[in-house]
Amino acid sequence: MVKNQKEILDKLNIEKLNPMQEEAAMAIESGANVFLLSPTGTGKTLAFLLPIIQKLDESSQEIQVLIIVPTRELALQIELVIREIGIGLKVNAVYGGRAGSKDKMDLKHRPAILVGTPGRIADHFRRENFKTSHIRTLILDEFDKSLEIGFEPEMKTITEALLNVEQKIFTSATKAVRIPDFLMTQNEVTIDYLENEPSQLKLKRIVSPTKDKLQTLIETLGHIGNQPGIIFCNFKDTIQLVSDHLYDHGIGHGCFYGDMDQKDRERALIKFRNGTHQLLVATDLAARGIDVSNLAFIIHYQLPQSAKEFTHRNGRTARMNTEGTAFLLQWENEYLPDFAKEVELEYIVPSLLPNPSIWKTLFVSGGRKDKISKGDIAGVFFKQAQLDKTELGVIEIKQDCAFVAVHSSKVKVVIQKLDNTRIKKKKVRIMVI
Repeated sequence: MVKNQKEILDKLNIEKLNPMQEEAAMAIESGANVFLLSPTGTGKTLAFLLPIIQKLDESSQEIQVLIIVPTRELALQIELVIREIGIGLKVNAVYGGRAGSKDKMDLKHRPAILVGTPGRIADHFRRENFKTSHIRTLILDEFDKSLEIGFEPEMKTITEALLNVEQKIFTSATKAVRIPDFLMTQNEVTIDYLENEPSQLKLKRIVSPTKDKLQTLIETLGHIGNQPGIIFCNFKDTIQLVSDHLYDHGIGHGCFYGDMDQKDRERALIKFRNGTHQLLVATDLAARGIDVSNLAFIIHYQLPQSAKEFTHRNGRTARMNTEGTAFLLQWENEYLPDFAKEVELEYIVPSLLPNPSIWKTLFVSGGRKDKISKGDIAGVFFKQAQLDKTELGVIEIKQDCAFVAVHSSKVKVVIQKLDNTRIKKKKVRIMVI
């Protein structure tokens, strides 16, 4: 079981913890109840995981830590981080939209850490699908978001059922949060980094002569160039409108919103992370709780309804003291709310559209349950498909499959040589997604 902090940080390619993470780790190690307030992207997940895994009992056969999150994407993100740390103990994520039979199979052998959305966890509690008496630590990650989207009854069910919890940890990227009575704790430690770090965010306003702003969006993307970013819209119909216009101009992108199938949402994020798509057109679901690296920019194609969501959207860029820009597209007759009025005007010069991505994403029909690792896949792609290091991109391993970014010029060759071949003992199918 990996418990040495330096070893963990080396595995994650992190040189050292930031001040927030160090302070949070000390407070959690002391056993106190902790409210951790820090901007999106500052590493709150690692801040609470590092001290928590030190307390796990390797001999226990029951769930010891319960992590509640507002979205399935955040559940999967935390599960992935724990797997990358390599604690040597089982971890599982459960969430709405996932087959109950998969939950049942995973929970038959109890994980040491269970991550899940409030609705799915509360359902397991009601069905008494596992013992709760051994859960000593409860983490409510982005708890304000869970409350905001209507999970308060489920959160109450969960917290009231946990009679032996010794420590509660709450995280949020928002300071002004109403805390229900059932979540209140005594003698808690509050760690507040929401205003400690100077922001490197630049806010720019671009005026559109037309109400639909579609041509101005295209010109803005040409102005920005080949960089990764998110285009935020308020509605699914608007996303479809923007998506169609981007396709008409040959601009590759993914879409991400609440009504999409879970599989399509996950694949949109995978292709965004590995560079197949440089752009993601999304609702506020992507404003926090998704696993994407620091972005060069975000675009408010439509302004959100509140200053809080404006802040969360902007928090996807200029993270961890890096620079980033939030562009606000405004029709010349459009009303601006107070939170967006003091944004600097930017004049753009139309230029060439962003270049198509050099990457394509391949689906591989084998994953962790087949004992397949990233190294196994890389080895086969290098040896049998004869790729060089510049032609193989990001590899993501899932429970029953994997996704591999490959240089677009090599996709046909890879499929011809590797489809129906074996990786470890598993005969796999390989196809473009």
